[in-house]
Amino acid sequence: MHRRLLAVLVPLAVLLVAALGVPLSVTVAEREMQETYVDRLGDVGRFASLAETALSAGRTEALHQELARYHELYGTPVALIDTSGAVLLGPAGAYQEAARHEPELPRIVTAALAGARSEPSGEWAPWDDSALVVAEPVGRDSEVVGAVVTISDLSKTHDRILVRWARLAGLGLLPLIALVAVAWPVSAWVLRPVRELDAASSRISQGDLTIRADAEAGPVELRRLAESFNTMMDAVENAVQRQRAFVSDASHQLRNPLTSLRLAVESLEPHLRTDGDGRQVYDVAVDELKAMQRMLNSLQASARMESMRTASPVDLDAVLATRVDRWRALTATAGQTLAVEVPPGLRLLEPPGGLGSVLDELISNALRLSDARVVEVTARVVPGGARAGHGKAYAPREVVTIAVRDDGQGIDASERAQALRRFWRSPRHQNVSGTGLGLAICADLVGAAGGELRLEEGLPRPDGSGHGFAAVVALPAVPREASSGAPAPQQG
Repeated sequence: MHRRLLAVLVPLAVLLVAALGVPLSVTVAEREMQETYVDRLGDVGRFASLAETALSAGRTEALHQELARYHELYGTPVALIDTSGAVLLGPAGAYQEAARHEPELPRIVTAALAGARSEPSGEWAPWDDSALVVAEPVGRDSEVVGAVVTISDLSKTHDRILVRWARLAGLGLLPLIALVAVAWPVSAWVLRPVRELDAASSRISQGDLTIRADAEAGPVELRRLAESFNTMMDAVENAVQRQRAFVSDASHQLRNPLTSLRLAVESLEPHLRTDGDGRQVYDVAVDELKAMQRMLNSLQASARMESMRTASPVDLDAVLATRVDRWRALTATAGQTLAVEVPPGLRLLEPPGGLGSVLDELISNALRLSDARVVEVTARVVPGGARAGHGKAYAPREVVTIAVRDDGQGIDASERAQALRRFWRSPRHQNVSGTGLGLAICADLVGAAGGELRLEEGLPRPDGSGHGFAAVVALPAVPREASSGAPAPQQG
């Protein structure tokens, strides 16, 4: 997270440094060029004064030697030209060679012969290789008899500009380096409570209500946020615990009176007339009492299972090894066939309360409610994605799906969403024993492990009238450690 913060701060700092550094760099370049121009202007002014004296006195030998000496020392050709543009004094060859590469030279010379001092020529940028041409008229006004012209190579000036720019860039990098050096630990310190809150929220979404944020680290605002978060979680945990305690205590406290009531009702059986309506009322009362006892048992089981909120890795082979034989016995007793097709070596995140309990409930539904002939248990690994698990989207990874399918009655697509609600029962199953809590509890437990329980079409019915019922459990796959050894043999 602090990398993203630096990705915002560093470009802003770069823009700020560039906004200050670019004008300063331009100013430095202009100053260097101005100094070079002033130096050349002073030189040609001096040579123009000497040339005027030499021409008026007719003694040009000394001036010619001085112009040649200047060229030898500085490598800059300087020449005295007449009004026709011909070289009178100076290194004519070097001057003419340099003049061929300067398209601005004729304009500058023409202006000097007209009595005007020239402006500097060429671009003032270190990447431009044009020379600096400076011309000074010899004489005054209408008495101009020639001009002194220099053609200066600006490579050394450009080198100085680049060196100055490099220094400025180095100075500009110092605050950027200091910003990164300071912002990295500071941003980590500021954002650490945010990361801890994010991790705590993730744990809470998986059902762990005991997690709390660190309210002693980070800025004052984040510490206050962590304290508010902890206070909120205390209230939520207390409310959930009171709710579970109420369900458990209420079902437990009602068990004894309900048992006593059932015994009292059943004790009336010897006193009932065989040909009266009392027998029918008695049977209804006993059935209702049995249903209430099953409801209390389910509520207590729900409270116990929901109190276990820790998901842990488990080998599917180990779970099936303790279940498949029992499932086969139950299906055989009911006149059904059980088929188990599960590849070996699958490892997944087990829901709180155990994966075996969830599968037991799904098999029990297939046996009691579907009127099926075949029950099939399959498993496979599929690529993960943004699945909705208990109101939460988890990162894409591999998912193990375990499907329990049958070829029985099934339920309509419109009823599948309702089937995961507590106490909901299909109208076709009103006379079948059950509480309507099993699938809802399984869905909550699977969601607490970051998975999903969904209902789908099952196997085709033998008579071709449609499909049976299918419950599919999707749970995150857990990578198997290299040292875990070979997987256990698959049962069934």
